[in-house]
Amino acid sequence: MVLLGKMFSHILGEPVTYERLLEVGGREAGLEDELLEAGMAVQLVTYRFTVRDFHRMADAGIFHEDDRLELLQGEIVEMPPIGPGHASGVNRLMNSFLPLQVSGKAIISVQNPIRLDEYSEPQPDLALLKPRPDFYAREHPGPQDVFLVVEVMDSSTSYDREVKVPLYARFSIPETWLLDVEQGLIEVYRAPGPEGYQQVRTLRRGERLSPQAFPDLIVTVDELLGFA
Repeated sequence: MVLLGKMFSHILGEPVTYERLLEVGGREAGLEDELLEAGMAVQLVTYRFTVRDFHRMADAGIFHEDDRLELLQGEIVEMPPIGPGHASGVNRLMNSFLPLQVSGKAIISVQNPIRLDEYSEPQPDLALLKPRPDFYAREHPGPQDVFLVVEVMDSSTSYDREVKVPLYARFSIPETWLLDVEQGLIEVYRAPGPEGYQQVRTLRRGERLSPQAFPDLIVTVDELLGFA
């Protein structure tokens, strides 16, 4: 536990309080239970990691290089493994949106970070970004750089819909699509605001849709979900 405290103190560049040490590592080490058994009151103080904290921990080797993690509202969230259905959905999206990148109208970004603010840096399955000569080499794109984000849903359905979609709306991502592979449908979210997206459509097989920013690019639900 002391080593854990020193490690986080070194990485975050500030002292680690007793309460924060419990919050970060107490549950795994069983320290909270030991204190409760001894009759000592425990008051946990939640610590929200910043994007800077998150990257410094990665640079320090705390995470394994194969870990699939994203930072949402100060919490480090482990994303589920990518199954074949999920991967094929992402591949179909790339194929459908490729004309936008070839024509220089958008950059296709696959499972890369978007920095929403100091505490959130999600990694949507696909994003259409505004063109930039350096392809965002100097910094990750922000909400103002995004035309569309797309999440492919399988095992993380409720997480994507209940957590990530409202977060995208709060930061004014203009449009979000959710591809529900299991249910065979696509949810389209538009008109973002602090309380969420104001326009929601559900499209099923046989229907067509277009990104709001590119109405001339028409795709079908079947193309994106795979023909049944």
